[in-house]
Amino acid sequence: MLLRSLLIFILFLSGCEEPRLPSPFHAADVGARLNAADFKLTDHNGVARTLNDFHGKVVLLFFGYVHCPDVCPTTMADLAQVMGRLGKDANRVQVLFVTVDPERDTPQLLAQYVPAFHPSFLGLYGDAKATAEVARAFDVSYQKQATKSGYNVDHSAGTYLIDMAGRVRLIAPYGQRADWFEQDIRLLLALGKP
Repeated sequence: MLLRSLLIFILFLSGCEEPRLPSPFHAADVGARLNAADFKLTDHNGVARTLNDFHGKVVLLFFGYVHCPDVCPTTMADLAQVMGRLGKDANRVQVLFVTVDPERDTPQLLAQYVPAFHPSFLGLYGDAKATAEVARAFDVSYQKQATKSGYNVDHSAGTYLIDMAGRVRLIAPYGQRADWFEQDIRLLLALGKP
């Protein structure tokens, strides 16, 4: 009887907490963990870049590599579709493709590959050390896997959504629906730069 009374009391106290509302976003919230993440890389046009360069825009940040056989081109095509869905608001969004294969992904190759999906997309690269630093900052893993013809790179496959103030807010999983991406981006655009 005492145990039952104690359980009822605990349930009563837990019911007194302020109710938590579900997130309005479809993507997972990573803001507390990655809020201060940044990078120092070069874009495929040879311009040194940091996240600060894109303040005032919602940034979609994806880590991949040009020779990727499936995940990367699929994600880039999905992001291009999202840009089309955004209409005029696409001007307020920047997609960044960070290579995890700086050995093969030259600026020239990135300049051909990345904008082929959408003319506004930018490819970013750094040397091996800079690549490792940005991957660590965004909690991205990547590793070469030998193949008969060379190697592939296994890597994390989520897309980060960064708000207009430059804070990493969300990560969308590989294969995220285009309409969910669009809704999350529009919510971040509506939040503006607090």
